[in-house]
Amino acid sequence: MNVSASADNNPQGDDVPARMRSLLPPDLAARRRDTGAQGRFGVIVRIIRMSFDSPWSATIAIVGTILAASFQLMIPILLGQAVDETQSVLAGGNVDAARAALTATALTLLAVAALRGVFTTFQNYFAESVGHQLGYRLRLAYYDKIQKLDFSFHDRIHSGDLITLGMLDLEGVRMFFSAGLIRVVLLSMLLGIGGYLLFSTDPVLALVSLSFVPFVAWRSSVTQLRLRLTWLQLQERLSTLSRIMEENLAGIRVVRSFAAQAYELAKFKDASASALTMTRDRVSLRVRNTSAMTFSFFVAMGLVLWLGSIKVNTGEMSVGTLTSFLTFMTILQMPVRQLGMMVNAIARASICGARLFDVLDLEIPIVDDPAAPDLVLSDRCLRFEDVHFTYPGTDRPVLQCISFEARRGETIGIVGPPGSGKSTIAHLIPRFYDVTAGRITLDGQDIRDVRLASLRKAVAVVQQNVFLFTTTIENNIAYGAPWAREDQIARASGFAQLHNYVLDLPAGYDTVVGERGASLSGGQRQRVSIARTFMMDPAVMVFDDSTAAVDARTEQRIREAMRDNAEERVTIVIAHRLTSLSHADRILFLDEGRIIEDGSPAELLARGGRYAEIHNLQQLGSGVSLEGAEP
Repeated sequence: MNVSASADNNPQGDDVPARMRSLLPPDLAARRRDTGAQGRFGVIVRIIRMSFDSPWSATIAIVGTILAASFQLMIPILLGQAVDETQSVLAGGNVDAARAALTATALTLLAVAALRGVFTTFQNYFAESVGHQLGYRLRLAYYDKIQKLDFSFHDRIHSGDLITLGMLDLEGVRMFFSAGLIRVVLLSMLLGIGGYLLFSTDPVLALVSLSFVPFVAWRSSVTQLRLRLTWLQLQERLSTLSRIMEENLAGIRVVRSFAAQAYELAKFKDASASALTMTRDRVSLRVRNTSAMTFSFFVAMGLVLWLGSIKVNTGEMSVGTLTSFLTFMTILQMPVRQLGMMVNAIARASICGARLFDVLDLEIPIVDDPAAPDLVLSDRCLRFEDVHFTYPGTDRPVLQCISFEARRGETIGIVGPPGSGKSTIAHLIPRFYDVTAGRITLDGQDIRDVRLASLRKAVAVVQQNVFLFTTTIENNIAYGAPWAREDQIARASGFAQLHNYVLDLPAGYDTVVGERGASLSGGQRQRVSIARTFMMDPAVMVFDDSTAAVDARTEQRIREAMRDNAEERVTIVIAHRLTSLSHADRILFLDEGRIIEDGSPAELLARGGRYAEIHNLQQLGSGVSLEGAEP
């Protein structure tokens, strides 16, 4: 989608340059499948079955609908009787008997109307209850699935799209029972039983009374197809809108720093206008078709009135019978008006359900074997054995022939230019991804053969890009060990060189860090993340360039704390600044997914290879890091 700013939406009156348009959010990486008629029917059947997971509420709603429709169908018959009895009174017959009969009919009509209202209340209440219970279960299932899907899924799908799916699409499925299925039952009762009563009374007049139904069915079918298409388009435009808003809020400091508010407003306004245009098209489509269906109803009513009056004049039909026909048509008027909404609810549920079930039905690639045991730690020896890895959906190998061993008490440094596979190694150890070939073992146990929970309790990764929750510093540090004592939190904070800083804050450890830790500096956020990892006391601790934002003096103190606590664990440090690896027992230099140099820092310097070259450049104070070095 291209965005251009005009004088109306850009205070500066400048056009948005082409290079900025290229920064617009891309389309969904995984497109939702467009199911055929059979697929849509299967989705609807699945939603109905899930609705009956609340059997009592669903049954009461349907029974209430049937009883409400039955009592509603009695109203035209009772009104017809009342009219005929009134005529008898006016005709001068037995006035007292006619009045008594009319009174009895009126009381019966009142009772029937009251019962119809009671059962309609049951219908509405329990139908809504079924929808909300279904929505509750789907939200939990959807959230649980999102939690379990591997990183490769989240690499491809934007979080804004997932939020839209879990809100708007789920709402479309939730409303199906009350807005779709219950209305189908109601309309089927009114047309089925009512049609039988009409045809048994006067087939010709009944045919005229129901003449609008084929037209409504035809228009409903056309409307369903178009509403289905436009809803899918609207959902994608709303996903784009959510994505733009989320990225803008997450990057608000970048936006302000580059004075790009006008561009961001233009981008958001364009996406919002696109969604508004589609919404208007949908409303227009629905209103036009509803109006056409309602008009056909009134035409049919006019014909019934004309033909019925002729039959009344010729004595073929009583006024009460004609009244019953007209009343029945009036009762049908509201369901006919709602037919468009019913069709829309069914179409929306089939689309939203297909999109939602696409995610719920995804296979989780990284799962526990049912018989998998817990990881048993002994020597705490980590081994990579001829590991190869390629990211799902790509063809380029990221790691090739990676083999090394790290024992308890050892600190292994990993360096290399960007894209060499350093962070990938960090993500493979806790099994965020599974290796393509080879294997990774911890104390001789293949990490794919043990329970994930036990593995991730034993392996902790401190990443460069830190995420903090909008809560207190204490809660962020204790995230992996929520029942930890205050002294344990303070000890871990001390290892991360954070404790003294926290004590100087007015609220201390109860200080709320703000959204994603916005109130802290980059280095402070990294230190919170390091403290959070120390709290877990893992067997393998991986630092993925996790001190890049920390000043040199603080980093040195953190290295000393790491060294003091390295005796009982394997420590792996990924860094671009070689000073961060001065305490490492061994260095692995990666390039294009392969280990090209392996040895202690002194050995690698003596060889005069790539590591020595980068080391000398950094020692000379040129400011060159591995990001800027030529491979």
